[in-house]
Amino acid sequence: MKQILFATDYSEPSRHALHFATSLARDCHASLLIVHVADLECYPVGELVDRDPGPSEIELRQIETAVPDDPEVSFEQRVVCPVPTSENVRLAEEIVRVAEQEDVYAIVIGTHGRTGLMRLLLGSVAESVMRKAACPVITVRAPDR
Repeated sequence: MKQILFATDYSEPSRHALHFATSLARDCHASLLIVHVADLECYPVGELVDRDPGPSEIELRQIETAVPDDPEVSFEQRVVCPVPTSENVRLAEEIVRVAEQEDVYAIVIGTHGRTGLMRLLLGSVAESVMRKAACPVITVRAPDR
């Protein structure tokens, strides 16, 4: 069975993209792999030695909210914790790594739609995923309010 990876950060664009990913999975007779990459940068490196670098309780509760709106679409949820290293592991690289490991059909990711200076300063996880992934990547921008 085909599998579509849906990457979420629980933002409004991600919630909007989940609806698209659900429709795509239904239409392609695929299952959804819903992935959130935990941000471990907030922990000092020394602390990681003494504690489990697993997802926080908040992240585990949040992933439970990322559920397809179609009960006929099968799905699996994962919070991915990058292996701590001396250099920062980028979110996009983790998303692409999981996509390759699971041999997914496509990746769906929401985008904030930043442009200009904001995009230059903040970067874009979605854009980095598009550049690095070997499979098709579909970016979904939430409608303007």
